[in-house]
This record gives sequence, structure tokens and C-alpha cells, in this order.
Amino acid sequence: MNHSTSNGDLHADLTERILSASYAVHTALGPGLLESAYEACLAHELTCRGIPFQRQVKLPIRYKEQPVDAGYRIDLLIEELVVVELKAIDKLLPIHEAQLLTYLKLSQMRVGLLLNFNVLHLRDGIKRRVL
Repeated sequence: MNHSTSNGDLHADLTERILSASYAVHTALGPGLLESAYEACLAHELTCRGIPFQRQVKLPIRYKEQPVDAGYRIDLLIEELVVVELKAIDKLLPIHEAQLLTYLKLSQMRVGLLLNFNVLHLRDGIKRRVL
């Protein structure tokens, strides 16, 4: 699932649509819930907006040329283009960004969003990364 750089505009438009849906969820719920609640509500919001996605997508690692299921899951894979990793934690740390970058490499996706819903203003909990 490798996508070329010619999809830049498509990625930008899609990430804006994902962020718009995320803001709607955060506005409705605010901080303080479990990650699973935000994931379920964001999935509902994406469905309402007609944005195709998959939840909890298995992400095997490759070891000695063999895929190995090590329990990794992409929270949301949007239109098979954007990896979305959700958090509901006090503060995003470098390890969370490293996790997103690893998921991008393993999935061969280029664009990822790290969204922390446990903030007063969602804009303070957003990281966008491009490989």
C-alpha cells in the first residue's frame, strides 16, 4: 500500500476532513474519557461524513522476511491513505510520535495523525507526520 507524492493534495484534503471530524468529537465530549470512547465516536463521525475507514487494523512486523503478528494495531486507517493514532493521555511524548512513525513505516503509508483528546483545546493535541 505505497502511495506516491502526487497524492499530496489528496492527503492534505483528507487530513483536514479527519481533523474537522476530530474537532466535532472533541467539542461534543471534551477531555477526560477513555481512548476507546473517542475512537468509537470518531468512527461514528467519519461514517456520518461519508469518509471510509477501518478500525483496529492488524499491523504485522517483518522479521527475517516473514510477517509476524506482534499485536500492533492501527487505531484508524482512513481511505487507506492516512494512519490515525488516538490517545487520551496527559501529554504527548516523543515515544508516541515514534510509535506513529513506526506504524507509517510498517504500513508503507506516508501520512499519519497523532491525536490526543485529553487536552482542553484539541489543536494542542495534534501531531501530523509525513514520511
